[in-house]
Amino acid sequence: MNYKKRLDGRKFDELRPIEAKAGVIARADGSGYFKIGNTIAYAAVYGPRELYPRFMQNPEKGIIRVNYNMLPFSSKGNRVRPGGSRRSQEISMVTEKALLPVLDLSEFPNSVIDIFIELPQTDAGTRCAGICAASIALADAGITMKDMVSSISVGRVDDQVVVDLNYDEEAYDAPVADVPLAFLNKSKEISLLQMDGDITEEQLFKAVEMGKKACEKISKIQREALKNKYK
Repeated sequence: MNYKKRLDGRKFDELRPIEAKAGVIARADGSGYFKIGNTIAYAAVYGPRELYPRFMQNPEKGIIRVNYNMLPFSSKGNRVRPGGSRRSQEISMVTEKALLPVLDLSEFPNSVIDIFIELPQTDAGTRCAGICAASIALADAGITMKDMVSSISVGRVDDQVVVDLNYDEEAYDAPVADVPLAFLNKSKEISLLQMDGDITEEQLFKAVEMGKKACEKISKIQREALKNKYK
């Protein structure tokens, strides 16, 4: 086991510093800001509003649409090409699926709720930060939610299981696995689990348990951000 100390000095189960705010975009129906380490995500919610074109409408329930976008010079790695990409489409889709379990869209027949996630600065964990910001934004918009969705990346660096990988750990010269997770904190259900890299079954179960505890901390920060808006 060569990775005995994290590159930034954190403990293996320690999160990067977190900051969260609600109501940061004046003209949105709801908005959220979530910063973890050097990764910053803004989310804006518009709606519910009538869905066009009409043939896409569902008289029984509404839909949500997520648009995830990293700005061109946001990345610590290579420059992000402006405009849509397969990666942004994939993250938009998994973000939508991570948020759906807490929403009762039967309240909004024939409607759409649009969620725009922008990342002006990134250092790993972007989809997780986007999900956390979007959850704050939905609550800020007054959308009925069964729970907050909290998200964090876990995984392995060499043979060590860690929480909240940063860019330098993702690029570390050893076997690395990155596992983005999202949890519904009351029920402890998992609404997102992806994996990039190789990890053993034992390491994965350990990582998920560490991620669950980390998301409990994140959920408290999200709720505090909403409370602070109305203080």
